Amino acid sequence: MQAMRLKSAGIVMAAALVAGCATVTTPTKGDPLESYNRTMFTINDTLDQVALKPVAKAYVWAIPEPVRNSVTNFFSNIGDVYIAANNLLQLKIADGVSDIVRVAMNTVFGVGGLFDVATIAKLPKHQADFGLTLGHYGVPPGPYLVLPLLGPSTVRDTGGTVVDYFGNPLTYVKPDSVSWALYGVNLIDVRANLLGASDVLADAALDKYSFVRNAYLQRRQYLISGGDGAAPDYDDAAPPTYDDTAAGAAPVTGASATATPLAPASATAVPATGASAPEAASGTAEAPKPASATNTIPGNQYVPPRVPSFPSIRLR
Repeated sequence: MQAMRLKSAGIVMAAALVAGCATVTTPTKGDPLESYNRTMFTINDTLDQVALKPVAKAYVWAIPEPVRNSVTNFFSNIGDVYIAANNLLQLKIADGVSDIVRVAMNTVFGVGGLFDVATIAKLPKHQADFGLTLGHYGVPPGPYLVLPLLGPSTVRDTGGTVVDYFGNPLTYVKPDSVSWALYGVNLIDVRANLLGASDVLADAALDKYSFVRNAYLQRRQYLISGGDGAAPDYDDAAPPTYDDTAAGAAPVTGASATATPLAPASATAVPATGASAPEAASGTAEAPKPASATNTIPGNQYVPPRVPSFPSIRLR
């Protein structure tokens, strides 16, 4: 039986490779690596369907919702430490101080972050990582890039992800086995919070790759702009240009073809975790809303996660 399962998994992976390796003769403008990206997106999506999603469903089935919410709050509280550091690096002093107060309040009065009392106290949840910090100072994102296992990114955000890893407090938990176990639990929790969103996405998007690409790029530009203006519409139109606007500029949006404007599920993302979304992220961002009774998220609120940045998803 085990041999048959391994053989089936091998067949699925082979099919994913064949499907993804189809050459894109005319890549979308702004996505010069589209052929590679589609291949890696297919592989990642297949791994998610055969491994991560079933584990997330088992997690939801086995763990009561109050416990899952406390797990989400715990990792979100840890993520706020790194978010505060990036907001201070961006000289967003008010946001950084607010993040520090969130961590202190949730740690002391929320029993180590298991309860999100800071949100009840009307302290907003922000989103920041080193990729956004680089974008804040005008570093261009470069081409869109799908990373093995880690998902959507850009050349700039890929470099930021390395810094995110070393800036994540979980990295320094000892022994290393405990650190990686915590990363694993966080990943499963993030995926569980996105079960409803991914199901709606699969039904709504004509081209999942284009939808995820545009959602990711528009959301990143929106966050770099400081969250000014209306939230972007995540559609299947051509991706936005790769020249980031300066901080405070209006975000790039597309004409909505498959979704309406966009919850937070702290997770990270974003929650996108992350970061996520995960991921509003200005000094006047709204406080996160509590998870629904079924812990599902509408598809038009889905933002592709960034792993291992914290939070890895962000939803708005």
